[in-house]
Amino acid sequence: MKKYQLYGIDTAMQLLRPNSKWEISNRTITRWDDDRPCPTWAEIDATMEKIKEFEDSIPAIWTVKILEELEM
Repeated sequence: MKKYQLYGIDTAMQLLRPNSKWEISNRTITRWDDDRPCPTWAEIDATMEKIKEFEDSIPAIWTVKILEELEM
């Protein structure tokens, strides 16, 4: 099991549309207050996968305590 530090919708949205104002409910953008076009869910998902790939490429060293906490 791995605990991702950057992976998530918030990070993906910040990368795709920096400083945009939005709300998401059940994978649907319910509010979009920005002049730029709203990203599609496919764009958000693809960006999250890139974030995950980036995090997976970093040779993090986990402590036993952290790994035990992740298993809880």
